[in-house]
Amino acid sequence: MVKQVQINLTPAAAADEVAVRKISATLAGIDQNEISGLRVIKRSVDARKKNIRVNLTVEVFSGDTSSVPVPGQYIPLNVTKAKEIIIVGAGPAGLFAALRLTELGLRPVIIERGRDVSSRKIDIARISREQIVDPDSNYCFGEGGAGTYSDGKLYTRSKKRGDNTRVLELLCLHGANDNIMYEAHPHLGTDKLPGIISNIRKSITDAGGQFILEKKVTDLIIEGNEIKGVVTADNEKYKSEYVILATGHSARDIYDICHNRGIELEMKPFAMGVRVEHPQELIDTIQYHGNSRGEFLPAATYNFAKQIDGRGVYSFCMCPGGFIVPSATSQEEVVVNGMSPSGRNSPYANSGIVVEIKPEDLLKYSSHGELAGIEFQKELEREAWKNGGHTQRAPAQRLADFVSGESSASLPKVSYFPGVTSSPLHNWLPKAIGRRLRDGFRLFGHMMNGYLTNEAVVLGVESRTSSPVRIPRDPEKLHHIRVSGLYPCGEGSGYAGGIVSSAVDGMRAAEAIAKTIL
Repeated sequence: MVKQVQINLTPAAAADEVAVRKISATLAGIDQNEISGLRVIKRSVDARKKNIRVNLTVEVFSGDTSSVPVPGQYIPLNVTKAKEIIIVGAGPAGLFAALRLTELGLRPVIIERGRDVSSRKIDIARISREQIVDPDSNYCFGEGGAGTYSDGKLYTRSKKRGDNTRVLELLCLHGANDNIMYEAHPHLGTDKLPGIISNIRKSITDAGGQFILEKKVTDLIIEGNEIKGVVTADNEKYKSEYVILATGHSARDIYDICHNRGIELEMKPFAMGVRVEHPQELIDTIQYHGNSRGEFLPAATYNFAKQIDGRGVYSFCMCPGGFIVPSATSQEEVVVNGMSPSGRNSPYANSGIVVEIKPEDLLKYSSHGELAGIEFQKELEREAWKNGGHTQRAPAQRLADFVSGESSASLPKVSYFPGVTSSPLHNWLPKAIGRRLRDGFRLFGHMMNGYLTNEAVVLGVESRTSSPVRIPRDPEKLHHIRVSGLYPCGEGSGYAGGIVSSAVDGMRAAEAIAKTIL
């Protein structure tokens, strides 16, 4: 027998397994000794009032232990001699497409421009210490993709396109904490992700799949309206009638390849802005109504979304207890992003605060056609590089100064390791972005008393929230609308927004190919 119960507890009681078991038994109407298993299926913190509570949804099993669910399994086939499917990109979409292909009896061949997770650490460190950006191995490119060293948030609002739970199960099977299965906003942590990614690669190669790292795809082989493979920078050709394009939204050269090959592209909305950093203690005090966070509450988060003058202004990728990291993919640009370790124990809280950009806002860049949004991104990133001092130092300004239009004579300590340079962002950000950001921060200050403060710093620029381009595909068969066998998927193709939705989209691409072949 199984019963589902709802429990509302203090944070301390919610962390006490004995207390949870006792209350679960009482609410289920059974004796504790009759419980054969407990499973938390949802956990969330309710901090709307000063008396903070934790809500748990628990499944209580009694009687026959066979009723207790068995965790999902990964059972690949031996695909060493199976039909090969090329996957371009080893981010979430590419890796989960590969995992699914091995389950379906097809052999994934993953081609990735960047280096393995361990080697990437060296290249990432050079950005901060030496101000040098390797265009093929950085926070965005390399095994695991942009998510590997950028937090590992697993929260997604997308429920329509696939099995989100299966993604979480596979992550747990490869080393993630089981709590991602039930936390309201699950999170892996940048310190845990490299190990998880390495385990996923081992599963794929043990099944007979192949990884080809440090190979940049520079062209697609197309005959008529059919894909036949890819070409890499060393002019090596890899042949297959099926290519999954899972390159991520920062692989801008892929859009150039598609454009040059006559592959249809289309503009889509995206967002750009800044990243703001507060002391985590300040955010905790505001969100927990002056209460101490203590050992049982997580580092507090926030979420904003407002319409200002016809465009959305919202928080993006909020990182409690986190750090701001340099996410440029070429030398003469500055791009900032955020991440948190699994413990979320940094003294800083940061979030992107961004403004919606629509295709009609890009008339100035119309000569670039469908790539107008990318050109806008590039221009703003180059401007940030100039205002940061022609290095990876980020241009920065105290938050209240930014809103009031005053230069900051000094800056507080920040988490961004390459360093910051005081800069009047209110002067050089595009007016349509800067004005809406200032209005947004004023509104957010009313929503969270104490948020609008000069203890906080804004850093520029947050420009890689999503792809400004979509590669159109058949909505049912998932291959490109004109090029048969080419399967664009994930964030870079405009069909996802984060680890989970990208992974789901990659698995869907694998299943669509299998349906055609098998």
